[in-house]
Amino acid sequence: MPHDAIIIGGSFAGLSAAMYLARGRRSVCIIDTGLPRNRFAAQSHGFFGHDGAAPGAMLATARPQVAAYPTVTFVDGAAASASGEADGFSVALATGEVLESRRLVLAFGISDELPAIPGLAERWGNSVIHCPYCHGYEFSGQRLGVLNLSPMSIHQALLISEWGPTTLYLNGGPEPDAEALAGLRERGIAIEPAAVTALHGDGTRLSSIELADGRTAAVDALYIGPRTRLNSGIAQQMGCELHDGPFGAIVRTDDLKMTTVPGVYAAGDITRGAHNVTWATSDGVTAGVAVHKSLVF
Repeated sequence: MPHDAIIIGGSFAGLSAAMYLARGRRSVCIIDTGLPRNRFAAQSHGFFGHDGAAPGAMLATARPQVAAYPTVTFVDGAAASASGEADGFSVALATGEVLESRRLVLAFGISDELPAIPGLAERWGNSVIHCPYCHGYEFSGQRLGVLNLSPMSIHQALLISEWGPTTLYLNGGPEPDAEALAGLRERGIAIEPAAVTALHGDGTRLSSIELADGRTAAVDALYIGPRTRLNSGIAQQMGCELHDGPFGAIVRTDDLKMTTVPGVYAAGDITRGAHNVTWATSDGVTAGVAVHKSLVF
């Protein structure tokens, strides 16, 4: 018998959608690889009631709460492909098993494509960070850097300077135009033109950046805005329309989180240019309620 909904992805967006569908007494199957994007971060900030909690611990608490509903099942693994239309979707697992549902919710998340600079990846989510609202407060007033990776990096530097003294590391890239330079100077942001060759510090802490000319610069936190990629090609397989976000492709949805394909909904990081746990959870709630109502009416 087909499920009312299959949710591909069991992190904050997927679990939130599942919870609301389960409370609507609908059968839900959640397919999850167990690799949430924020697994590299020791703490999550800004989520009401859970500020400073470890993301893994939050999910470990939420999953059994969702699983307690008798209409919910979990599949640990990956969805390989999907096909069909409203009231008749099929999802093939990597194992070859095929599941069926009336609705489909895509919440498989994104991955960050980190620059290949020695010492950067092992500090990602700790002292190499992306969102100032998620992690910036903990580095207030310290020595902050922004690594130039795209035109968005200038905007990032202008914002990051709100939290402390900031240097924009051009990383060998071109000098900003006159208008951008004026804005950076107005905010008191220093500019370092040399390429960054390595990051140094104890463990996941950052203490200095090594430059191509042999100099080092003292830094406590480095902000980056890396390109992102969708964790699955299923949105494209289903014919869902994508559009370009500031850092990578985004699945287009309406206000109820339905994609351009009827019966297929999407939630979380794959639908937004800016990301945090609160938005992902909110998207999941919106998608879950919308799916339930679509099954009722």
